[in-house]
Parts: sequence; C-alpha cells; structure tokens
Amino acid sequence: MGRIKENIEDIIAKKEEITAKAGRNKDEVLLVAVTKTRTAEEINEAIDAGITHIGENKVQEIMDKFDQVKRVNWHMIGHLQTNKVKYIIDKVYMIHSVDSLKLAEEIDKRAGQSGIMMNILIQVNAAEEESKFGITTEETGMLIQEILKRCPHIKIKGLMCIAPFEDNPEEVRGYFRQVKELYEQFGSISHERLDFQYLSMGMSNDYEVAIQEGSNLIRVGTAIFGERNYSNK
Repeated sequence: MGRIKENIEDIIAKKEEITAKAGRNKDEVLLVAVTKTRTAEEINEAIDAGITHIGENKVQEIMDKFDQVKRVNWHMIGHLQTNKVKYIIDKVYMIHSVDSLKLAEEIDKRAGQSGIMMNILIQVNAAEEESKFGITTEETGMLIQEILKRCPHIKIKGLMCIAPFEDNPEEVRGYFRQVKELYEQFGSISHERLDFQYLSMGMSNDYEVAIQEGSNLIRVGTAIFGERNYSNK
C-alpha cells in the first residue's frame, strides 16, 4: 500500500492532535472515507489501511460496488430520492441526508418491510445555500419531532452539516458552531429512538476546523484518494 495508506495515517495524526488540544479522546472522531467515483480496488486499499466506514453520494455507486468491496460499514451521504430508498435500505449502516418528512417516511416504510431499524442523521443547511439540500436550523426541531411521532423504524443518531466551500476554512467555523449548538440542544431530549451519537461535520478542506468545533464524524475523500477524475463517470 502506498499513497492512500499514507494519507489516512496523516489524517489520523491530525485528528489526534486536534482532539488532544481540546481534551477529547482521539477515538471519539470517526473517519468516514468518501468513495465517490473511486474504484473497488482503491476502496479495498483504504479498508486494508484501517478504514471501517465509507460514504457514498449516489445510490448507483453503492449498488455497483457493494459486492466488490470488502466488509465495511456503508454510509449514504448524498441526496437521496424517495424512489431509490428501496435499493439501499438493507445495505447501509446509516443515511446522513434526511431533510424531509417525506423521505423519512419512505425510509421508515422500507425499513419496516426489511425488519430493521435504520439509523439516520438530519441534514442541516446552516448557511441556507440554495445549491445544497438540508433544512434550516429553525426547521430542525419540528422535523425531529415529526419523525419520532410517525416513523417507528427510524433511529435519529444525530445531525449532518455541509458547510459552504471556502478557501479559508475559518470562514465556515460559525456554521459548524451553530449546528453543534443544535446537536447539544436536541441531543438532550429523552426518547428511545433519539440517540444522538454523531455530529457529521467536516470534509477534506475543513475537517480540522469542524473537529475543533465539536464534530465527531468527518467525511473525507480527496484528502485520502487525491483529486477525483470524472472523465469516466
């Protein structure tokens, strides 16, 4: 193993340095390798280097790679259409991108048919970017309450945030801070299907700032695998 292993080791070292400065446990932050456009061979190399969780943006890529990749926890991190939930409901450990009651009800329906409890995160668009999915910070509480009321086969495991892309990650620190505050607010509610365990914030360009602001799940692709080549996609 070469570059991929070295990149993973570098990210783990940075993660440990940041958590140590914050007085947090180094194992508290889960590294999810984002495998969009990556081959099964590349993914398996990352798994051999210690990756245990991978994230995919598209249902079709999960379907195409699932049987070619070594045993690992799959995360659906991209926008999910209701008509595609059925294809991945029995394949993924968690769905990060729940941003509507309609989607939650479809996940609940398919999870019930499969006899499982599906882990989800609520996607919060703190910056209210029109180009991104997710609900506003003000809508978060209502969606959580509706899902708990209507979706018995869903467990809400926390929140997910995609910050605006900025050359200087410091410029998005405030958005991470907002979502961390929501995480603490709603995570204190007592309910058997509300188990806030994950605050999914931070990608290749801003995961260091995200960890500093309390993230305990980072979604990193480019910093592990290098720049993506979309020419064959």
